[in-house]
Amino acid sequence: MATSSVASKIAMKIGVEVQKAARSNKGWWYDPHMAAATSAIAQRLPFVDLVAEIRDARVPLSSEYELLKNFPSLSRRIVVMNKMDLADPALVKGWMRYFEQQSCIPYGVNSHNKDSVKGLLNFIQAQVRGLCKANHRSSETITVMLVGIPNVGKSALANSLHQIGRISAAEKGKLKHATVSPQPGETKDISSLKIGSHPNIYLLDTPGILPRMIHDAELCSKLALTGAIRDGLVEQKELAQYFLTILNLSDQYKKWVKYSTNQSRLNLKEDTSVNSKLDTRQRRQYLTDHTQDLMVHDVRGAIFDTISSFHGNLELEDDMMELIEAQLVALTAAFRVPEGGENVESKVGVKLLDLYRTGRLGHYTLDPLPVTFYDPL
Repeated sequence: MATSSVASKIAMKIGVEVQKAARSNKGWWYDPHMAAATSAIAQRLPFVDLVAEIRDARVPLSSEYELLKNFPSLSRRIVVMNKMDLADPALVKGWMRYFEQQSCIPYGVNSHNKDSVKGLLNFIQAQVRGLCKANHRSSETITVMLVGIPNVGKSALANSLHQIGRISAAEKGKLKHATVSPQPGETKDISSLKIGSHPNIYLLDTPGILPRMIHDAELCSKLALTGAIRDGLVEQKELAQYFLTILNLSDQYKKWVKYSTNQSRLNLKEDTSVNSKLDTRQRRQYLTDHTQDLMVHDVRGAIFDTISSFHGNLELEDDMMELIEAQLVALTAAFRVPEGGENVESKVGVKLLDLYRTGRLGHYTLDPLPVTFYDPL
């Protein structure tokens, strides 16, 4: 998905607001704990055998772990693109080729899929065997450090790798778990988790680290949208506007024609069966739960209808904002948020961002892929 100029402009404006808010709230993302963690990781990095840098597949470049730039001599580095299930699948292969050209070892994974994590474990174990063979090592303990920015899924991956690795090795005993939180920056310490035997392989799960300062405003917006920067620096409405800009410039909405209000009316007239009555009861039952399929369908329909009926030029910022405002009104109804209440647009923004971040509204890669890495036609 190429980055449009209007998307970049809106992202820049939101990013500047994020930067201003961060400066006025010192320690918002780089607090004393993160500073201490940075020092602890830097001290241990030179002594680990293998580094696995976890990135968010939706922002393969923007989620780069800057601390590694201070260690150019690290030769064995895997770039693990997590959250592959949320990224644009058409761009995945291109990003894999890109990282290969950067002398990295790329691997894509979905930390919530057991088979996917098992594949990553096998991949890491194969890399370790190759490392031992190259260095003429046999039964020594091998350490693999997981590093990355907040909210890329390090701890979820660490737990899954540990559990699968211990079960595979038929080892008994209480499993040690890393802390997993929906809020970025919640991992406080470096945890050691065993993931393999013969040789013994220990995984070091580290806290998520962001740079002390982020000078690129558009990068700030991407990190805020994907949740790497904790919510609260800017209004949720603004992040929702950024997401709607990306969605409006994609073809994703065309897949939602069956959820159109007009199409739904036709279906309702044609369908008078018991199932139709059941759907009506379900709608009444889940009026406030935006994660239910029925409400997600209504949200998709509202987005489809607003884009389809809009006749402006989406490459013009004013026209894009006009469409977004119409969409926020339509989404207020789709999410069943009472009009005239307090913080209506913020409530809509929170619900919309949650659906985006869980992949319910399509899969998007925010970082544009260099042209030379696109798949040939």
